[in-house]
Amino acid sequence: MRVLALCLIVAAAAWRILSLHAPELGNFSPLMALAFCGGVYFSRGWMWAVPFVALLGSDLYIDHWYAVEYGYHSGPAGVVLRLLCFAAGILLGRPLAVRRTWLKLAAGTIGASLLFYLVTNTASWADDVHYAHTLAGWAQALTVGHAGMPSTLYFFRNTFASDLLFTGVFALAMEYAAQRSGAFSLLARKA
Repeated sequence: MRVLALCLIVAAAAWRILSLHAPELGNFSPLMALAFCGGVYFSRGWMWAVPFVALLGSDLYIDHWYAVEYGYHSGPAGVVLRLLCFAAGILLGRPLAVRRTWLKLAAGTIGASLLFYLVTNTASWADDVHYAHTLAGWAQALTVGHAGMPSTLYFFRNTFASDLLFTGVFALAMEYAAQRSGAFSLLARKA
């Protein structure tokens, strides 16, 4: 099961980097789903380091790419903030490790998506000089974003859809592997 998980994590990091070259896939990334599922499926803390390495490596590349393409650079604080969001995704997944259900996985995924969206866009609003530091500026950061860039709601839609999709793919793969090995699996349960 660990080999399958590691392969999925490497593929997720590669997907995230390659999706930069397809603007319609902006923020369509499997990484929050992997962080969340890492909390659900990885019982040993050292296994959580693997998604963080993939997250950190791809995040540093993406931050550089945005600086070159759009002149937007979030800097080390932005990278740390995103990593903290992914750590929160792991923490959201931990309680589900023993009593996981498909409904709980979906609810946790939605919570992780919303957390990432609210935290990162609020941080952009607080730090970015292009936003007025008012309630209207915060609303702009949460909806339309910067002029000349896709709206933040567009990015959230892609984040939300990808988190649901990739959590489902990752969970199905892990549950199938668990079922094949005789371990606890949601697929084996009748209810």
